[in-house]
Amino acid sequence: MTAVRRRLPVLLACAVVAALALSAWSPRDRTTWFLETVWVLVGLPLIVLAWRRFPLTDLLCCLLAVHALVLIVGGHYTYAQVPLGDWVRDTFGLDRNPYDRFGHLMQGFVPAVLVRELLSRTSPLRGSRWLAPLTVCACLAFSAVFEMLEWAAAVIGGQAADAFLATQGDVWDTQWDMFCALIGATVSVLVLSRPHDRQLDRPALTASYGAGASISALRTSTPGTRRRLR
Repeated sequence: MTAVRRRLPVLLACAVVAALALSAWSPRDRTTWFLETVWVLVGLPLIVLAWRRFPLTDLLCCLLAVHALVLIVGGHYTYAQVPLGDWVRDTFGLDRNPYDRFGHLMQGFVPAVLVRELLSRTSPLRGSRWLAPLTVCACLAFSAVFEMLEWAAAVIGGQAADAFLATQGDVWDTQWDMFCALIGATVSVLVLSRPHDRQLDRPALTASYGAGASISALRTSTPGTRRRLR
């Protein structure tokens, strides 16, 4: 493991913390900022606390950092008013700010690698043909849960939750959000599975978590066991 690779998680965490601090300075809507960034506020400490027992691959660390920045920007400006999204809308003649759609694509693209890594390292699914569809299904389920949270926010907050919902007048916004997450998860599995597997196979990583025994057992299992998994 090179010095750069060892420092990468620390550098990414520092960048996320710095962006989070900047975004907390005069956001357009304080409640929306909290609701959008709560995943970062909770997730980053959990990753740090679990790192010694369960370090993540470099690929997943980079993707989580990018996703955190997407959430932070959306929380600071609100998804319907992100300046970059306004520029894209005006440049291409769109009828809405597309940053919300991009955020939901990321909601599928990044969690797909997270789910895939968790399943590969803590279950006998590594190498199984079920790994990809179960990963996509888990991401779609998370997207549906998130939409129910938005529904709850709308019921509780009324018009005050409009900035968090970012529907921009689209009655099909919920369906579009889940569809974007589905597309993101599917593309992620198709494009990133091979490089992700290469990183999962690094000795320095497999030696650091207890699930390595499960993976070894899978690779040395009988043909009958493998057929059942596949």
